[in-house]
Amino acid sequence: MSTHTPVCELLGIEHPIVQAPVAADPRLPAAVSNAGALGSVALWWADDAGDWVRKTAALTDRPFAGNFVLTSDQHRRLDQALSAGLRIVSFLLGDPASYVDSVHDAGGLVMHTVGSAEEARRAVGCGVDIVVAQGWEAGGHVRGGVATLPLVPAVVDAVAPVPVIAAGGIGDARGVAAVLALGAQAAWLGTRFLLADEMPIHEEYRRRLIAATETDAEWYPDLYNMGWPDSPHRAIHNSTAEMWEAAGRPPLGSRPREGEVIAHFASGEPIVRYAPAPPLVGTTGEIEALSLWAGQSVALAKQTQPAAEIVAELVSRL
Repeated sequence: MSTHTPVCELLGIEHPIVQAPVAADPRLPAAVSNAGALGSVALWWADDAGDWVRKTAALTDRPFAGNFVLTSDQHRRLDQALSAGLRIVSFLLGDPASYVDSVHDAGGLVMHTVGSAEEARRAVGCGVDIVVAQGWEAGGHVRGGVATLPLVPAVVDAVAPVPVIAAGGIGDARGVAAVLALGAQAAWLGTRFLLADEMPIHEEYRRRLIAATETDAEWYPDLYNMGWPDSPHRAIHNSTAEMWEAAGRPPLGSRPREGEVIAHFASGEPIVRYAPAPPLVGTTGEIEALSLWAGQSVALAKQTQPAAEIVAELVSRL
């Protein structure tokens, strides 16, 4: 099995590894790209997405992706990023149709995350270049309800010859080899890269990831959805989840201790209970009660390592 697949050629990378956009910070994506894989920076939140593209480009001369979550209008941010030189764009949730032409006009490539074969066909129909098939095992925001093992070959068959990247539950070299055997041309990993040295997460979050088993990463239809409705996700079970479950999983507006400030970002900005805000370096307060995003592959994430070492390990069985 070759480590260099056609999608590697398309993206300009050496290894069939893509880092999920777990960080709104240039250090991790730059380190992953410098290691020959594809780093990704989250841009959907930024005041100036172009600024973050330039900051990432200053740390690597290799290709990297920028990610936008389409639960709100991202046209302005996308234009900023493209103007700053971004040429690989990934979309999550929502409909990518109105964004594809802008990326193509700039000479770029579009990746879109799907959770079913039908959704994959729609994405390709509107011009998406690469489909990311995300299984239900994934951490953070989860697109669909089908597991990676049945989803990937179904999507590969549905959109051939468009390349497919597999996401969800991939945590080591065995998982990478497995999804390539299913017909995917690369593996997309988030949870494993949370433990990269270059990922600026809080030490307590890091400790909980290392201690977690595969059953600790639970799927929730709408737990951490303050300001982000209709966004199913997977995170480590904690006191906020227990409080919500004990109350009967009530909707926003009638939850226990809703609106309570439980932590602060390093900037001093408050974080309320039920907000989708993972603890980063400098976050203070009830770290354990925040959204500790993690996929079921968290059981395979056991140590902090440089991103380059993680990439090398992931392709060691190919």
